[in-house]
Parts: sequence; C-alpha cells; structure tokens
Amino acid sequence: MFILEKIGSVVLKILGTWGGFVILFAQTLTQCKHIPRPRHVLVQMAHLGVDTLPIVTLTMLFTGMVITLQTATEFIRFGAQSTIGGVVTIAVGRELGPVLTGVVAAGRVGAAITAEISTMKVTEQIDALKVMAANPIKYLVVPRFIACMFMLPLLVVFGDIIGTFGGWIVASYYDISSFMYMQSINTFVIAHDFTGGLIKAVVFGAIIAIIGCYYGINAENGAEGVGKATTKSVVDAIIAIFFFNCFLSIILYR
Repeated sequence: MFILEKIGSVVLKILGTWGGFVILFAQTLTQCKHIPRPRHVLVQMAHLGVDTLPIVTLTMLFTGMVITLQTATEFIRFGAQSTIGGVVTIAVGRELGPVLTGVVAAGRVGAAITAEISTMKVTEQIDALKVMAANPIKYLVVPRFIACMFMLPLLVVFGDIIGTFGGWIVASYYDISSFMYMQSINTFVIAHDFTGGLIKAVVFGAIIAIIGCYYGINAENGAEGVGKATTKSVVDAIIAIFFFNCFLSIILYR
C-alpha cells in the first residue's frame, strides 16, 4: 500500500503540474487579444532571441559538421556521395535544427524567464502588480510568450543555414565539390522539410515560455525556491520538447 500511495502521489503531482501548464496557456491566449506594451515585447525578443543566436550558431555549426563527418565515409564507400548534401540538410531541417535550438533555448531562455519571474515572486513584486489591478499574466507572461513564439522559428532558420554550411565545410574536406553538395540539396530537399521544422519551433517556443512562466509564478519563497523553480523549468521544458517533437514528427512527416 505504501508503494501504491507513493506512485499515486507522483502521478497526481505530474498531472496537477501539466494541468497548471494548460490553464496558464489558456489564460495567456485569452490575454493575447490586446498586446500590452509592444515595446516590452520587442525588448523580450532582443533578450530572448538575439542574445541566444551565438550559442545556437555554434551548436548548429558543429552539429552539421559532425553529421557529415559521421556519414561521409560510409556514403563514399557505397558510391552515394552525391546525396550527402540532401541528407544533411533534411536531417537538420526536420529534426536537429528545431530540436537542438529548442533545447538550447530551454536552457538559456527558459532559465532566464523562470529566474526573473520567480525573483519577482519572492520579492512580492507580483503581489504589488495585483494590488495595482494589473494582471500578472498580461503584464509578465504575454510578452515573453509572444517573443518566444516569434523568435524561436527565426533562430531555427539561422540554425538550419549554419548547420548546412557546417556540413559543406566537412564535405569539402572529403573532396565533394560545392556543385555536387548544392545539387544534392536541390534534388532531395523540399520546402516542407523546413516548414515542418518551423512549425515545431513555434510549438517549442510556446512550451518554453509557458513552462518558464508557470514555475516562476509558482516559485516558493526564498533563494532556494528560485533555484528549484529554475531547475524544474529547464528539465520539464526539455522533456516536453522531446515529447512534442515525436508527436509532431508523426503528424508532419509520416
């Protein structure tokens, strides 16, 4: 009975947390009818999107290089070196671009959102907003939600380009001409390989913003509460990204 009680309590806790995500998401959509403080949204875009570009660039550059490095030898052995460019671009556009960008953003952006809002929570700034009749969701969540949903697809676009470029660098090392590499992309890659990844990026941006804001708003008091909320935010956001990536891949590319 003790084991069953523990399992039941864990399941109820998980369901309660995910239910909180859904409720916050619905409340955020309701408050999105009128965007509060457009300038604040632009500031969040710069903070959450532009400042994340360098780490996304490095991540995708080396990812494209490693994919080509691991596959070029085998492709050349079977005489399929003319397909390397298409294979690398499809892998980056469909899966690695949106997923790795989402994970990087969850670690940097999600942690920043949670730490900022949870600090406001423990210092009673959110209570002050309520006293002034300002809706915390409209004031804090909506700008970050819009910024994440808009900037993450842009980061994925840059990541796809950099990842393909990294693959070309290694392909040149294996004496695969630039013409062959580009011709492979033109032959095998279609627009849906990229648009599907952008759809994933929009969903991942919403996930990062909602989870980060949820844990920030519900953080426990004290510095320890801020740390716990930030850790939970990053972990849950990464898990949710992998879960929804599998679900979206089945829908978009089956």
